Amino acid sequence: MRTLILLCRILVGATFIVSGLVKANDPLGFSYKLQEYFAESALNMPWLEPWSLALAILACLGEVVLGFAVLVGGRMKLATWALLLLTLFFGWLTAYTATCDPNGTYTVLVNGVAEERGVTCVTDCGCFGDAMKGSIGRSLTPWESFTKDVILLVLVLPIFFAAVRRPGIPFNTAADDKVLLPGGLIGVAVWSWVFGSFFYLAFTVVGLLGYLMVKRYAQGARAEWTTAGWVTVLGAVFIWWCYAHLPWIDYRPYAVGKSISEQKTMGQAPEQVIYMTYRNQATGESKEFDTRGAYPWDDSTWVYVDRRVEVLKAGVESPVQDFGLTDRDGNDITADVLGDPTPVLLVMVYNVEKASATCLPGINELAQAAFNAGWYVYGVSASPFERIEDFRHTHQTPFDFVQCDEKTVKTVVRSNPGIVLLQQGTVRGQWSCGDTPTLEEAKAQLP
Repeated sequence: MRTLILLCRILVGATFIVSGLVKANDPLGFSYKLQEYFAESALNMPWLEPWSLALAILACLGEVVLGFAVLVGGRMKLATWALLLLTLFFGWLTAYTATCDPNGTYTVLVNGVAEERGVTCVTDCGCFGDAMKGSIGRSLTPWESFTKDVILLVLVLPIFFAAVRRPGIPFNTAADDKVLLPGGLIGVAVWSWVFGSFFYLAFTVVGLLGYLMVKRYAQGARAEWTTAGWVTVLGAVFIWWCYAHLPWIDYRPYAVGKSISEQKTMGQAPEQVIYMTYRNQATGESKEFDTRGAYPWDDSTWVYVDRRVEVLKAGVESPVQDFGLTDRDGNDITADVLGDPTPVLLVMVYNVEKASATCLPGINELAQAAFNAGWYVYGVSASPFERIEDFRHTHQTPFDFVQCDEKTVKTVVRSNPGIVLLQQGTVRGQWSCGDTPTLEEAKAQLP
């Protein structure tokens, strides 16, 4: 039984540490995912949307702290209760995601009149942020995410029962450390390899070194709470850095060095066959025709009845398929922007009413310098052009705006506003609002 408990602690601890760090790496991205869940058309909890960022930070920090607690044996009764409730909650959430009916509706009252609206299904639970897409090429499907949570629950239960019954699971002894710490590091190393970055391993090493230092100078409950405090501070500093700047590890398709132009061509339409059913008006006979051959679409003796589609091979979506720029006149300028050898600065403001104004003077200065150097500069927003004009007038922006899908703008850069430097469709630089570069600093990113 002891061997089973130790193995479960290693697997659960390593998984929760990495899962929390993946989300902590992109706290804004995780908060956007929570907003999708809280929407009226999803879980119908719109009152929680303003708290999305705070809840995102709390959740990923909690996962990291609980992962370390399982490895070092800190406050295990409290930790395992939290782990069990968190795992059950995530299991319920992924089950909801997997069973959501995209054709479902819900009823709302608008001015006293009942109105049917379509349900929004969150197709990606965000369990590992964008790391899965950026490392193995796709996210877990909802059912795969649910299966993952069931497996985690199976691993958590033995730890939980061992912790809540007497004598419980105490703070690690030296003998425990010799098994759990190397085992945990191996587990984190495996996850680091999966996600293509050994930062997660380095973070865990620093966390465990702090734990060993605490044990050297403190004992009992004091050592346990001090260890928890150390990991909390370490995780909070990392989250703050990623929020104030940009994700430490960029898994998104718009990361520096990625070509948006090339990724545009990665999408493939599904291979499918359409079968059309027609009825002969003279004989009453109904017959199905394969549209790859001849079918009586222009024969007045045959009347269309129905159609069915047989998918031979699933299509592949381009990771940047929604990246499209439209000017005020409705013209699509995406190809021009992506194909131009001249550097292009994009000032991304997904919502002009929520944009931080503190960095706009610096952005305006950069834009003017870029114009003087012969570069192109565009603002990119999902806001209506009427509000964009108010924003431009208020902040005296020297560049014109184009529109793009809000989710896409949020994905391109995790800052509002944020700055992206393109050249022939390749991302050469990205900066958050607080890191607005000078023109010389931006030029340094060009080949």
